[in-house]
Amino acid sequence: MATYTDFTTRQIHAGQTPDSQTGARALPIYQTTSYVFEDADQAADRFALAELGPIYTRITNPTQETVENRIADLEGGVGALLVASGSSAVTLAILNLAGAGDHVVSSPSLYGGTQNLFAHTLPRLGIEVTFVEDPTDPEQWRAAARPTTKAFFGETIANPSSDVLDTRAVADVAHEVGVPLVVDNTVATPYLARPIEHGADIVVHSATKYLGGHGTAIAGVIVDAGRFDYGAEPGRFPGFTEPDESYHGLVYAEALGEGGILGANVSFIIKARVQLLRDLGPAVSPFNAFLIAQGLETLSLRIERHVDNARRVAQWLTEQDQVLSVSYAGLPDHPSHARAQAYLPGGAGAVLAFEIEGGAPAGRAFVSALELHSHVANIGDVRSLVIHPASTTHSQLTPQAQAAAGVTPGLVRLSVGIEGIEDILADLERGFAAVSASRRETEAA
Repeated sequence: MATYTDFTTRQIHAGQTPDSQTGARALPIYQTTSYVFEDADQAADRFALAELGPIYTRITNPTQETVENRIADLEGGVGALLVASGSSAVTLAILNLAGAGDHVVSSPSLYGGTQNLFAHTLPRLGIEVTFVEDPTDPEQWRAAARPTTKAFFGETIANPSSDVLDTRAVADVAHEVGVPLVVDNTVATPYLARPIEHGADIVVHSATKYLGGHGTAIAGVIVDAGRFDYGAEPGRFPGFTEPDESYHGLVYAEALGEGGILGANVSFIIKARVQLLRDLGPAVSPFNAFLIAQGLETLSLRIERHVDNARRVAQWLTEQDQVLSVSYAGLPDHPSHARAQAYLPGGAGAVLAFEIEGGAPAGRAFVSALELHSHVANIGDVRSLVIHPASTTHSQLTPQAQAAAGVTPGLVRLSVGIEGIEDILADLERGFAAVSASRRETEAA
């Protein structure tokens, strides 16, 4: 297979050749549950991992495999695993490293679903999570680490605060204390940021968002950088260094690490597939994998338009009398602006938030009045989207956790789409007019 250097070429061609049976140019949808083995020996070899061919679509599928290879190529990883949702990707990435009695250190600037997973669900499984108070301070990450710590976690661009993770600094501390850094790159996408180039060991995405891009398919992906040595410190990662009895005593760090049977360190991503995906089952459907592939082919074009529109919306919002503050790392006064310039030279994404005067009532009135913007619990669609986080995506969080995530009562989150900018701004004006009218009615009463 030919290799290409340009991102815009690779987003179309990486991981795929014309179908060997039919010559089909577009990616075929292999809508099958299972695969015929040539003979009993081949079947036994595949179940023993002596041959890495398809067994059952819950574990792998040719359509899914093409998308995995393409995303791994775009992120600069050695392998990827496509799963049923972004939440599945985060969950499997952590469970592949940690179990009962273990510990994770995380940024507090997180998507609300990840915040809930870390604050409530993982502790019920015996995994404790410490949220550093200031994720920009490497010393806080170092101080939070314990002998039982198994991972550091952060988001490239936090949703909705637009805080930018200092990936290199956090990765350096993670490696000093002997753990991998897991980075959620959903908002940035590999077109704007490639965390692996800055030291991240594992990258996750909600592929539902910008990778798919059209609001038609739910999926998630885990990408393995292939650099972290899980066998370097005896006993630190027993899942990699102790025999897996479900695979005849396979030791992942030895058989699939650097110098192993595949010649590259793919122990993390293969363990996630053949152990966790096999047993927990959050498989992506072949059709959804196909839809993600369609989105990837236009990723760069869409992101460029998303970012251009977001910059203009953010600047316009700063000029509105009813806006108290705008959270967008592309603005010079945002606390993460310098980090955005360093890590995101192509732009700070297209998710932004603003605090509207009048608190929660004003925020809710604003989102309810918009017509072009779809009022949905999603980001990354070609359409412009809006939501009031305090009453929806982050409503399960305590007031303290909401504040740590950058969510205030009057905060409105926008996922800026690729429509004409004048239509987007006119719709936002409609929202501000509705808030003004509501305020006048309240004062008159």
